[in-house]
Amino acid sequence: MTRTEFRTVGGNDVTAITAAGMREVDRVAVEEVGLELLQMMENAGRALAWHVRDVRDDAGDVVVAAGNGGNGGGGMACARHLANRGVAVRVVLDRAPSELTGAAAHQARILDEMSVPITTGTEELAGADLSPVVVDALIGYGIAGEVRPPASDYIETLNSRSEPVVSLDVPSGLDATTGDTHGTRARPDRTVTLALPKTGLHAVENDLYLADIGIPNVVFHRLDIAYDTPFSDGDWVELERSGPDGQ
Repeated sequence: MTRTEFRTVGGNDVTAITAAGMREVDRVAVEEVGLELLQMMENAGRALAWHVRDVRDDAGDVVVAAGNGGNGGGGMACARHLANRGVAVRVVLDRAPSELTGAAAHQARILDEMSVPITTGTEELAGADLSPVVVDALIGYGIAGEVRPPASDYIETLNSRSEPVVSLDVPSGLDATTGDTHGTRARPDRTVTLALPKTGLHAVENDLYLADIGIPNVVFHRLDIAYDTPFSDGDWVELERSGPDGQ
């Protein structure tokens, strides 16, 4: 069973959305309303950086495990915001930097200009002394089919570490609509989902937050999505943990 509604810890109901529904939200926001992908990515990265700092202790490099596409781009935007605040951060890609495209390639170029280290390889995630926090920005809500190498190897390495893991939008490998696991999935200590909770997030065991990425209410209303902003007191809210039926 998928959850069609979540509730904030303050008692506000928030509509949950499937992966297909979120694709429509993104489409209307960009194609009809005129919001830019990089604007939303900037807000996602800033929110994620706050949550990373919230769970981080005072020592060690933060490691951002990033893939291609919007999820990886958001993770790299997070790395930039962390670096801007004096946090030592490095990015570990699941592919060569030359294989990045679109917004992810754009974010990587900025990090390169900032001299933020960008490497590739699961061994960069495996060391015991690398990081007080690892960011999971490998695979977003658009996952299709079973997770295969190299992404599955990165996820297994993330899960083998003892440090806190913070996932962006959905834990990598989780079906955002059903909550099913496609071969393997990340097991984060905290998930920061974007704009609206995804119906499959009922399967997330630990802390779950919803972050505002600047999508105006008109986008939701055009798609007949019941929406009353939960962000009146800030840019993110904590969602209650309950069973898959939302009760």
